[in-house]
Amino acid sequence: MPNHSEVSPESTFRINKLNLSTAELKEMAKKLRRHVITMTATAGSGHPGGSLSAADIITVLYFRVLRHNPENPQWPDRDRFILSKGHAAPILYAALAEAGYFPVSELTTLRKLDSRLQGHADRKCTPGVEMSSGSLGMGLSFAIGVALAARLDSKTYRTYVLLSDGECEEGQTWEAVLSAAHFKLDNLTAIVDCNGMQLSGWTRDIMNLEPFTQKWQAFGWHTLDIDGHDLNQILSGFQEAEKIKGKPTIIIARTIKGKGVSFMENNVEFHGKAPTGEEAERALKELE
Repeated sequence: MPNHSEVSPESTFRINKLNLSTAELKEMAKKLRRHVITMTATAGSGHPGGSLSAADIITVLYFRVLRHNPENPQWPDRDRFILSKGHAAPILYAALAEAGYFPVSELTTLRKLDSRLQGHADRKCTPGVEMSSGSLGMGLSFAIGVALAARLDSKTYRTYVLLSDGECEEGQTWEAVLSAAHFKLDNLTAIVDCNGMQLSGWTRDIMNLEPFTQKWQAFGWHTLDIDGHDLNQILSGFQEAEKIKGKPTIIIARTIKGKGVSFMENNVEFHGKAPTGEEAERALKELE
């Protein structure tokens, strides 16, 4: 994160307001997980598993790392966050609401007609959303365009993109991996929510990605392999990425699908199934 002397007064205000301590980040992550449960249970649909696995990553980004201004979502010097794994929109909406982009009360409108919070994020509808998502595999390509734009415009903002491990089975992702290294995009940090599961099972059974970290390294990226639920490791990873010059950084965050709710953890059923009312009550008690 830039020193306060290096950023505008507007960004300094946001950094000061959202610079949560590690203990506060832990509580915020629990709060965001509770929102995910309530939102998907109310909607009766959605993707809780991958939202819960990404909760700690999203928390550190929005409440410690990103330069952003909820009062001015289109602030030109903001850092950009791209949600490539668009089905995890509930966790993004929860963070945006808690950060102040729209009222927290609006979260219960998830997936309802005329709601600003659709099942996959829509940048034309929702304040703070940088890319409309749906089909997997496109987010890294989009993020490369954003990072290149920063270079062409002589801007200092950084671009962050969150991918799923499942979408790393797609060819377009690896074309983008090559491109980012070729253009030496050191203002780009990618994170893989590596929870080991996708819609129909374990990634190792559907299309094994390992040795995963070594693949990114061979493609010319600076690589980090971390515990995606350890807030200190996540924060250290982002801080290290800012110091790397001449190449992009990939953070392989090893996570657990459905993290925080015992009956959802490593349970493929909750990839795209909302909890029932009774299940939501159980989950919320676990997350108190």
